Amino acid sequence: VQLQASGGGLVQAGGSLRLSCTFDGRTFSGYQTGWFRQAPGKEREFVAAVSWSGGLTIYADSLKGRFTISRDNAKNTMYLQMNSLKPEDSAVYYCASFLRWSITPPQAHGMDYWGKGTLVTVSS
Repeated sequence: VQLQASGGGLVQAGGSLRLSCTFDGRTFSGYQTGWFRQAPGKEREFVAAVSWSGGLTIYADSLKGRFTISRDNAKNTMYLQMNSLKPEDSAVYYCASFLRWSITPPQAHGMDYWGKGTLVTVSS
């Protein structure tokens, strides 16, 4: 099972980063995908999710307006565009996949597959 996140790095506050998550298109056909993040000493928290078609998205309330999730099934890739970054956005960002779409934000324990994370560090 392959989900691979990339694109993390060090950025100054106010800057932008775009994370990518590549996935095996055959394995994950029909799966929804999303991003979670985990800061040191904190629980893993939901960031955003996108439906298999890309037509539906859902965000953590606190991140709406700054983060944008999308996916391109032709490239088997999901993206997370992060703008106006703040030091509190620093975390390891994980991509994940799940089958059942919901109108409520998915929970980490409900994910079917996880990729390895990519570290985002925002300096003040």
